[in-house]
Amino acid sequence: MDPTTDNAGQTGDPGTARDALEALRAEIAKAVVGQDPAVTGLVVALLCRGHVLLEGVPGVAKTLLVRALAAALELDTKRVQFTPDLMPSDVTGSLVYDTRSAEFSFQPGPVFTNLLLADEINRTPPKTQSSLLEAMEERQVTVDGTPRPLPDPFLVAATQNPVEYEGTYPLPEAQLDRFLLKLTIPLPSRQDEIGVLTRHAEGFNPRDLHAAGLRPVARPADLEAARAAVAKTTISPEITAYVVDICRATRESPSLTLGVSPRGATALLATARAWAWLTGRDYVIPDDVKALALPTLRHRVQLRPEAEMEGVTADSVINAILAHVPVPR
Repeated sequence: MDPTTDNAGQTGDPGTARDALEALRAEIAKAVVGQDPAVTGLVVALLCRGHVLLEGVPGVAKTLLVRALAAALELDTKRVQFTPDLMPSDVTGSLVYDTRSAEFSFQPGPVFTNLLLADEINRTPPKTQSSLLEAMEERQVTVDGTPRPLPDPFLVAATQNPVEYEGTYPLPEAQLDRFLLKLTIPLPSRQDEIGVLTRHAEGFNPRDLHAAGLRPVARPADLEAARAAVAKTTISPEITAYVVDICRATRESPSLTLGVSPRGATALLATARAWAWLTGRDYVIPDDVKALALPTLRHRVQLRPEAEMEGVTADSVINAILAHVPVPR
């Protein structure tokens, strides 16, 4: 079946949905070069109804990645540039007085979309950062006591710069824990960077994805069928215990002051399940847990100052734990 036809994804067939989501990589590659892991992470987050923190230096196509994903999935997307003077109502919306009807009406903010790009989220004060908490957790916005549901699917992709901290407001641990995944966007390899420049020399315009040839290869119906299939993916008691052992080991690590919470353990189980289904299995194996451990857990742990001074990173601690925790057979 051609997923671009009008009835694409309407069969609810998991195989068709998996094929459609796998086609996203090739489609997004028309606009974004060499970021397959980030694309996969965003798809996993959509399957798990989670949110993503994208970390990378400026100019590595974080914004373009989210826009390309929205185009390939035929989803609505909005972008908010977080600044020190941004108010919560600038994100969620507010009541506006209508002089003609002499009544207040609700004006929705940019959070009412499918994919919200929260650009440089650590540049806005905590009051505005926290305005996203209800939206991320409850999938709704409450203004003047009235809850207003957000569209489904709904994903927040928040970006932050890892090298510039002056004038920023680091996200507190409680809010970091709300993100399902933290994806690091690396600088491209030499060959990938040559590919980027070649495309631009040939006339590629990142502001015109339609001209670049991007088309919808999956639809919201495919995503819904995929979520239903992921929910049926089998998790053995041994895999559940393996996830618990990994997370408990972070709480006992001498390099960490903060380990992974039970919410983090639940998140790792969910992302491993989604990854297992994407790779064509209806059951989870230890390799699925290992594959998603870093992006799911790296932002949920906190290093001791002395460990940080010695060059220890969250990724290195988690990798060491994965190497030592017994793997179920």
